[in-house]
Amino acid sequence: MSQTPHIFIVDDEAPAREMVGDYLKMHGFGVTLCDGGKSLRKEIETSVPDLVVLDLNMPEEDGLSIIRDLKSKINVPVIMLTATASPIDRVVGLELGADDYVAKPCELRELMARIRSVLRRAGPAKAAAPEPAAAKAEKEQLVRFGTKWLDLEAQALRDDEGNEHPLTASEFGLLKVFAANPKRVLSRERLLELANARDAEAFDRAVDLRIMRIRRKIEFDPTKPSVIRTIRGGGYLFSPTGDKA
Repeated sequence: MSQTPHIFIVDDEAPAREMVGDYLKMHGFGVTLCDGGKSLRKEIETSVPDLVVLDLNMPEEDGLSIIRDLKSKINVPVIMLTATASPIDRVVGLELGADDYVAKPCELRELMARIRSVLRRAGPAKAAAPEPAAAKAEKEQLVRFGTKWLDLEAQALRDDEGNEHPLTASEFGLLKVFAANPKRVLSRERLLELANARDAEAFDRAVDLRIMRIRRKIEFDPTKPSVIRTIRGGGYLFSPTGDKA
């Protein structure tokens, strides 16, 4: 991440995006304003942002389809802005890879705090140069997760050849909790508590799907998970190499 983080603000309402943009500029951020998905894609052709603040409710193209398209192309953090009280959009957005959300009308200080928090989590992974993870397995910041290594310091998931596999901030949060609690049964409630989930309701509804997505990345056979196992009536248990002990 550059010294001055560059934020793309995507909102079809000019006053809203300009207000957010002006506030972030005042606090030292670089800012690009976009009025929708089309202008966002055009800007990304020439410059990749450090983070995207994205309004979910836009007339031309809704934010959820923009998140889906964006995450399929580049691994950039996204904070959703949502005016709806329903958790459904938030859950879907998180499952599509969004890193956080802020309700509209947003309190600008809260939005800036969340931007800084997401940048802190995403920055090391973005800046880290891939290297063979197995060569430094003895270091404490590396944790084996089945077919991959989790680098706690860089907040990155890599295979034995050093290739990085994208993680959302929420996925990393779950893996970090499992790494600190190997071979312990963790209930959904305990996972919520340890992962410091801000929106317990939305997170709880999404936790099973999120673990399913993690399993596709780390399990030897995702259809028969052995690294993160489901314990009936209990929750989940992490066995680093898939052993049954």
